[in-house]
Amino acid sequence: MIRSTVPAVRQDRFWAWLRQSVSPRLHDRDPGEFGMDSHNMSTGKVAAIIGLGVGAVAVLHGDPLDSEGSGYLTWRETGLRGVPARAAVCIIAGVSLLAAGWLYRLLFCPLELLRAPDDVGYIAEGGRSRARAANEVRRRRKTGELPPVYPNGWFRVLDSHLLERGEVRNVSVLVPEFAKVRSWPSCEVNGQILIWFHCDGKDPHWTVPEQQEITNGEWVYRGRTEHFVNAHIQEIPENAADIAHLAHLHTPSFVSGVDLRYINSKTWEFLRHDWKVQWDPEPEPNQHCSQMLVKHAFTVFGLHLPLLDVHVVARQVGPGVVFLLFNHSFLGRGLIMHCVTPVEPLLQCVSHIMFYQSNVPPVVPKFILRTECIQFERDVMIWNNKKYISRPLLVKEDSAIQKHRRWFSQFYSENSPRLQYQRDTLDF
Repeated sequence: MIRSTVPAVRQDRFWAWLRQSVSPRLHDRDPGEFGMDSHNMSTGKVAAIIGLGVGAVAVLHGDPLDSEGSGYLTWRETGLRGVPARAAVCIIAGVSLLAAGWLYRLLFCPLELLRAPDDVGYIAEGGRSRARAANEVRRRRKTGELPPVYPNGWFRVLDSHLLERGEVRNVSVLVPEFAKVRSWPSCEVNGQILIWFHCDGKDPHWTVPEQQEITNGEWVYRGRTEHFVNAHIQEIPENAADIAHLAHLHTPSFVSGVDLRYINSKTWEFLRHDWKVQWDPEPEPNQHCSQMLVKHAFTVFGLHLPLLDVHVVARQVGPGVVFLLFNHSFLGRGLIMHCVTPVEPLLQCVSHIMFYQSNVPPVVPKFILRTECIQFERDVMIWNNKKYISRPLLVKEDSAIQKHRRWFSQFYSENSPRLQYQRDTLDF
């Protein structure tokens, strides 16, 4: 199979290039190819290793910091003359350092939760691995009568902070089975590097708006999650118009987990989410945008807790970028950038990047991002197993779905690539 990659180079004005290279199977790829970084070990683990190393030297040879070799006397003065007692002190010190590192990450470090393609949305039973279960689902799956697989628009390829100036990185996006070598217009906005895709090579005719709070530093980066969804790209934004699914998937509390078999457990049924949603497309000249207004409430034993009410404005810009603007009377304001980027025709990379008020403790936006991740992974289990139906039977309450499909169709054109292709032209 041929893979297209984008070497993303930070410049004042740069171009992202798609080039051909041989690709192994998805589950054999290096995590870095999916945007997952293999950085150094966490601060807490390093501190624990150092502490245990120093402790081991102290246990065997006395105090390593004692230049006069009187380590034994030092241990004797503390009453810890035996090796077991010394070992216990070292273990306690190591565990304390680990706990301190964990607490530091919780309170001050951004949340980084990166899922591999087979991690979410599949059930491994009968001794099968998750990867095997995912492959079996993909083989059995019926795709249905699909729209074109790559709509025209802006797509995220990388977070800006993951790319140093002058650095080059390969990112797998928009991979057909046969690819042409092309260059794509690119931009950097809101801490994201994006490319413009148009099947006919047309220049961008709209832009992704700049969020001023991010630019001026009022809102700062608080983390990201990354998932891979085995579905057509249109399925994911269409969720905004599928209002009825909220009651089934997202009313159970986040503590109920992501496995749809157990989210209605009686253990947590006293905790419930309540959603009121409205979706509408925007008029010209912003016809490429739509808005979903969300009012969220939380109840405990049926008692409404106003302090946890959250108002969200989800503004979609084109097929691949959504601004989720949070406004809370007590916890402040912030933004989740919800970005959907096609990796292959039926494989989407979905990222949620959190920016929040700099004067709000990081644990608050990290909690919001984590709960958003749990709710999103419930949807992934549906998307990974469903069949796209081009003409579904809809009741009155589902009318927004057809309305959304008409709006989304503007991002396709006559030559948009489809799942079937002609080998003689190297096109879909």
